[in-house]
Amino acid sequence: VQSVAVRIIVERERDIRSFVPEEYWRIKTQFQHPEFVAELTKIHGKTSKVKNEQEAQAIEQSMKQGNFVVNEVIEKDSFRKPVAPFTTSTLQQEAARKLSFSVSQTMRIAQQLYEGYFEIPGYTGGLITYMRTDSFHLSNQALEQAKEVITQEYGDAFALEKPRTFATKSKGAQEAHEAIRPTDLSMKPSQVEAHLNQQQYRLYDLIWKRTVATQMQDAKFAITTYKILAGANKEYLLEVKGQRLLFPGFLKVYTEGQDDTESVLSDKDVLLPKVEKDQELNVKQIHLEQHFTKPPPRFTEASLVKKLEAEGIGRPSTYAPTISTIQDRGYVEKTENKKLKPTDIGEVVNDFLVAHFNDIVNLGFTSQIESNFDEIAQGKQEWIGMMKEFYFPFVERIEEKESSVTRAEAVQERVLGIEPQSGRPISARMGRYGPMIQVGTKDDKEKPKFASIPKGKSIHEVTLEDALTYFQLPRTVGNTKEGEPITANYGRYGSYIKVGKNYFSIGEHDPLSISLETSLEIIAQGKDQKAKSVIHDFGTLKVLRGVYGPYIKKDSKNYRIPKNMNAEELNEEQCWAIIERRFSKKSSQKPTSTETDSSLA
Repeated sequence: VQSVAVRIIVERERDIRSFVPEEYWRIKTQFQHPEFVAELTKIHGKTSKVKNEQEAQAIEQSMKQGNFVVNEVIEKDSFRKPVAPFTTSTLQQEAARKLSFSVSQTMRIAQQLYEGYFEIPGYTGGLITYMRTDSFHLSNQALEQAKEVITQEYGDAFALEKPRTFATKSKGAQEAHEAIRPTDLSMKPSQVEAHLNQQQYRLYDLIWKRTVATQMQDAKFAITTYKILAGANKEYLLEVKGQRLLFPGFLKVYTEGQDDTESVLSDKDVLLPKVEKDQELNVKQIHLEQHFTKPPPRFTEASLVKKLEAEGIGRPSTYAPTISTIQDRGYVEKTENKKLKPTDIGEVVNDFLVAHFNDIVNLGFTSQIESNFDEIAQGKQEWIGMMKEFYFPFVERIEEKESSVTRAEAVQERVLGIEPQSGRPISARMGRYGPMIQVGTKDDKEKPKFASIPKGKSIHEVTLEDALTYFQLPRTVGNTKEGEPITANYGRYGSYIKVGKNYFSIGEHDPLSISLETSLEIIAQGKDQKAKSVIHDFGTLKVLRGVYGPYIKKDSKNYRIPKNMNAEELNEEQCWAIIERRFSKKSSQKPTSTETDSSLA
């Protein structure tokens, strides 16, 4: 499942890289007396595709030659139904959209709500049902409670006569548990807020509202559509839609979020002025807007869960650990806007597996194995036969690949060109410490030269010109006042300058161009910050200020200082006592049953 998840992310990244934007134009007409805006939707009865400015200008000229006449006025009622109660995957997706929770964070907080990690006077047990489920089912007790709460809180008009049920659509759904819902719907979020932490309250509030909304009346809208003919030969059709909320129904409580914010239609009323069929409209201005198609978006944790579930890959209990593991092992990383992007090693490993184990790391195989496991669990298939069918051919293939696959193929070596001075090939590949550039090969008389690829640059994107600049590093920027040389370079964790054994991050500064003056300022700031972080220096150990508070540092290990102790007043003897106590406590600790269960989960 992890390999397939990485493959999905890698393939999306390559779609983004290979994407070529296409130009298109949108044409909108602004009317006055009455005032509203309509957009071109059809040309000669077909969906409009305006490819360039010349076409847009030709349409504008034709529109100016004719008049704009209301061809059709359509008024109808529209009903919107609530979405199903939460399953594991939909809770993870919605918590990501609305609360900005990661998938693992959502599961951790849901576990607390389920197990009762809080104190409510006179109340025992959890606040929600089991959080690993793919069922939409709600118990009769929950449905009766929902109707009572809705009637009490919002009135009879919002309650249903008969409970609403939902059909499960996901592949391989097992439905062993109910949907995720409050154990007692009469426990309103406002009643428990004071007894929960902020994250627990926000997630419980989301679950309560979603559950209640599933058993409320549909929302009712009045939709008005105007269709307007334009152009010298009335060859263009413009449309505008308005809506007016007639009855809020479930929207009184809850609206579902979306991953693609640009595609979300507002629930607010869009009111149109009154016009009649065959009415001629007054044009104020015609707007020609240039646009370009956008590449497919990178996956978020939430949208990846949605994709895995749709393909029948994984189970409610595996989404969170799968997504956490591929990030923890460095195959996937999060961008600044929380999108999932493959790392170089992730792409290399994926390409290797696709090339040599393609029938295993594909969506169909993984989905089929999940189905086989379900049949084994139901007693419809013998597990030994199923495992033999997979295992022995798999072992044979591994033995075959061990002798036939070259190292260059395994590390995805990519030749960029020739170094002008030596005439030797320059290649980009994965090294032991990350992506790197190499000049020459091990078979050359002269030893190969190596340079790091800076963080944020992929081996699949780096060019020959980029590579040649990397070999200008490390660069000597100048000397300190004491005469120590300052060098600038790229590293695994970003750009830096080095003085003696001390390293200083230079952030967005380019090591190829950073000045001596800027370097000295960064060094001074770094030393000042380091000095301020030292509370006590006892030689072999130090008491330091950290992001999460003061701590003791001995060699490369850190030790937390108890909250009831003042770091400023600590002496060396007390520091050693803290270290000794922490060490003895750690060595004597054994995992509890809860810890064991968590690790297995």
